Amino acid sequence: MTTTIPTVHEERVAPVPSIPLARVVGVELRKMFDTRSGFWLMASLVILGVLATIGTILFAPDEDLTHNTFAAAIGFPMTIVLPVIAILSITGEWSQRTGLTTFTLVPHREKVLLAKTLSAVVVGVAAMLVALVVGVVGNVVGTAIAGTDPVWDLSAAQFGTIVLGSLLCLLTGTMLGMLLRSSPGALVAYFLMALVLPTVFGILATSQPDFVDVRPWIDAELARSFLFEGPPTGEQWAQVAVTAALWLVLPALLGLRLVMRSEVK
Repeated sequence: MTTTIPTVHEERVAPVPSIPLARVVGVELRKMFDTRSGFWLMASLVILGVLATIGTILFAPDEDLTHNTFAAAIGFPMTIVLPVIAILSITGEWSQRTGLTTFTLVPHREKVLLAKTLSAVVVGVAAMLVALVVGVVGNVVGTAIAGTDPVWDLSAAQFGTIVLGSLLCLLTGTMLGMLLRSSPGALVAYFLMALVLPTVFGILATSQPDFVDVRPWIDAELARSFLFEGPPTGEQWAQVAVTAALWLVLPALLGLRLVMRSEVK
């Protein structure tokens, strides 16, 4: 008697295509606006821009009512809010304990971090374009109230450097979010970098004359101020690059390594 052993045919499972980066970016953008706190944080960019414009019209001298003045007034609060948005976008996966879900759906953590960074950059650029429009309206309305002619002294190159300076502030928030992965810790660290360190460097420059020439090469806030004051000189561009490498690129690489090796709970 012959026994026939059935043959087991292995079915080939088609590989599951990876999620496109554009879709992940779209999800991260939607996550920024989905919650009530996220919506009002985004809305604060426009609200602060309008308030800065009104304050400039009310308190600035008539001769200072120029497009550049309005752009500078609107840009200042945005350099504070944009890094906060970037920090919360990164640290939300840990502070809200959604990281396990996110990194399960998208196993490649570097893709998630890149999508979060790109979505924050999109918001930052959009915010600066809104600020440009608000500045135009403020310049027209302000000069009409003051009875002076509008002055359009903000060139395309200068606006570009302002956008670049704002994005460097935003990316600093992204870096701190990856490095610390804690919303309170990253926020405190950012304000220490933005407020305390420049004060310390200023005191050193006052007390140590030799430090004056060194300061622009290690003070990130001072170097970034060159971008907001107008197109920088060649040496100032070099100082922006060196301080960005020191305070942004190197810590970001360390933060990326920590995120890739950290345990997701």
